[in-house]
Amino acid sequence: MAFLMKSMLSNQVKNLGLGGGGEENKEESTPSDPATAAGMTREEYEEYQKQVVEEKMERDAAFAQKKAERACLRVHLREKYRLPKSELDENQIQMAGDDVGLPEDLQKMVAEDQVEEEDKDSILGQLQSIQNMDMDTIKEKAQATFTEMKQAAEQKCCVM
Repeated sequence: MAFLMKSMLSNQVKNLGLGGGGEENKEESTPSDPATAAGMTREEYEEYQKQVVEEKMERDAAFAQKKAERACLRVHLREKYRLPKSELDENQIQMAGDDVGLPEDLQKMVAEDQVEEEDKDSILGQLQSIQNMDMDTIKEKAQATFTEMKQAAEQKCCVM
């Protein structure tokens, strides 16, 4: 009971402004300077802040470079498969600068794909694919095509 009376009276006295300045002392005891709050001198704190800003700028630059490389890869794939261009990718490449290119690993992969496609497009590539096919399958396809052409001709021509 005494505790309850003491807490009620002390709160009322603090509200009147007659006493209880303990809260003001607590606010004054906290350091307003961030350097002293971190336990450093002013010069150390400024140097630390410079390092933090430089590291952030380096990370941002590396991130922008990676984004531009990815955009370059997407542009390359869009050109390869004849898909519509994206302005977002072009903007990312321009923001990173002209020194953006595909990473070496991706360049090797692209070169291998181009060699494979060139092989498939050549006459030798077509001959190799024919050699891999079964002769029975080729005969069946030819007969089916001939039958379809014959039926189409019969439908169009009234003499046959």
